[in-house]
Amino acid sequence: MATTQSQGKRRRAASTPAKNGSKGSPNSKTEPRLGSDALVSLYQKMVEIRLFEDAAQRGFRQGKVGGYMHVYSGQEAVATGFLDTFREPDYAITAYRDHAHVLLLGSDPKAVMAELYGKGTGLVQGKGGSMHLFDVSNGFYGGYGIVGGHIPLGVGMAFAQAYQKTGGITQLYLGDGAIHNGAFHEAANLSGLWGRDGLNPCLFILENNQYGMGTSVERATANTDLGKKFESYAIEHTKVDGMDLEAVLKVAHDAADRVRETGKPFAVEALTYRIMPHGAADFLEKYRTKEEVRKWRERDPIGLLEKRLEDEGVEESTIADIRTAAKAKMDEAVKFAEESPEPDIAELLTDVYTDDAPVQAAG
Repeated sequence: MATTQSQGKRRRAASTPAKNGSKGSPNSKTEPRLGSDALVSLYQKMVEIRLFEDAAQRGFRQGKVGGYMHVYSGQEAVATGFLDTFREPDYAITAYRDHAHVLLLGSDPKAVMAELYGKGTGLVQGKGGSMHLFDVSNGFYGGYGIVGGHIPLGVGMAFAQAYQKTGGITQLYLGDGAIHNGAFHEAANLSGLWGRDGLNPCLFILENNQYGMGTSVERATANTDLGKKFESYAIEHTKVDGMDLEAVLKVAHDAADRVRETGKPFAVEALTYRIMPHGAADFLEKYRTKEEVRKWRERDPIGLLEKRLEDEGVEESTIADIRTAAKAKMDEAVKFAEESPEPDIAELLTDVYTDDAPVQAAG
């Protein structure tokens, strides 16, 4: 029996959007909730993402996860901070490192894990796998396996929102490797062009985790200030420490408010780091040193937030209880995935192009 594929529509913003038509870096018009209760709630989300990724990694190495897989460990503060601004009728679209985004938007971890396992109870009936999650009911329009291929789609989605006057914005996540692709430059040009008339409410979130697969930013581009690449297309931008949740929250809320008000695109380069290998089978990691990884692990976003919670007086037992509950939740997701049935063979013929009967040619 198939599971419910999402936990219901999740549409909210942590603060009321403000009018913001200023130039340059977004001004502080609204403040996200940064009290201890709100931070504890966001900490819970980040821990659940990390433990989901740990469980998924184990499943892959045990041969239970088909296809390929990329985990989000180390980058949790970015999606958590930006999706805290998400509200109906916004859209979100990203590349293949997509587990965190769909979980944060409300998809059932059991359905997501089952999708990784290729089961019929998965988010898209086991036909998408890790890199192609999809949950329109929660405003998530995909992970995509083709590097940069989703960027024109996201820009087009933002144009449709403006054209249809929905009042929503599109959060378009991309990586540092994708920014060198022609698809980025063509789409960014259109975004800037349409944005002149307030017709592209697209929030570009550049997740700069320092490496495009095994190639460092320094070896991939002459201009390592990646945010400046948006300037060629009249898209204003700013940067944020992507390892610091509170910093991300402040920038994210300001940027989302700005895009909602103006209808113009805006870009944020989030400087972050994946503390795990590029992909689940990337064991050797000859392109970076253990010392480099160790230094970045000292700024693990979950560890930084734990320290912040301690400073706020949150009890260690509260943090421990969150971790215990998250572990149980992910164990349940794995159990569900393992026990779920394979997709029915008939699924091979569904959702390919259309379920409508073909039109017969005349004569």
